[in-house]
Amino acid sequence: MSVAQKGEGENLLFLHGYLSCKESFYYQIEYFSKFYKVTAPDFPAFGKSAAIDFPWSVADYANWLEKFMLAQNLSGCAVIAHSFGARVAFKLFSKKPELCSKLVITGGAGLVKPRSKAYIRRVKRYRLCKKLFPRFAERHFGSREYRTLPPVMKESYKKIVNEDLRQSAAMVSCPALLVYGGADTVTPAGEEGEIFNALIKNSRLSVIGGGHFCFSQYPEAFNREVHGFLTE
Repeated sequence: MSVAQKGEGENLLFLHGYLSCKESFYYQIEYFSKFYKVTAPDFPAFGKSAAIDFPWSVADYANWLEKFMLAQNLSGCAVIAHSFGARVAFKLFSKKPELCSKLVITGGAGLVKPRSKAYIRRVKRYRLCKKLFPRFAERHFGSREYRTLPPVMKESYKKIVNEDLRQSAAMVSCPALLVYGGADTVTPAGEEGEIFNALIKNSRLSVIGGGHFCFSQYPEAFNREVHGFLTE
């Protein structure tokens, strides 16, 4: 696996999003390494880390993260998690609260929303098409993100996005800051942000400029907000 570490002091762990990598936090690593010992791994199957050999679920990634944190002596550190990284954080820290002292979620994902009738019809068409014309179905159905994945990752992706993590989020007990981009259409602040803010008792929601990667689009605003939270 691939890990970036920089700086000295208290530990600060970064967890990247799906199909992303540790380098997505470039501006945060450069800034926070002045005050903390920053650790940013590539999740298995992403970035420069090795591929997975079976379809991992959110629980599999959470189990891996627990082992990684213990091996790196990161127990009780502050954590900044983006999108898919938030899914893993919710899953792990709801069961192992001692591993995280403060949690920052940006563009946090983990909600399974009600399926529209149009979506249900599309799924039925996909299943019929896959049965009759599997290659055509794989090329023309599903999101662009999904279609680019190799077979093992497609099965992993389905496990991940079909798990609703409201219950896990509601069990997070550490102080939490939720930072969402006002123009985020992947995980809108008015949906995911407000729902997770209501679920996590000791949390607050902050909306800044930018979209799903608001932390890299507006790094100064993001870093200022997060640094203030971490030093409270």
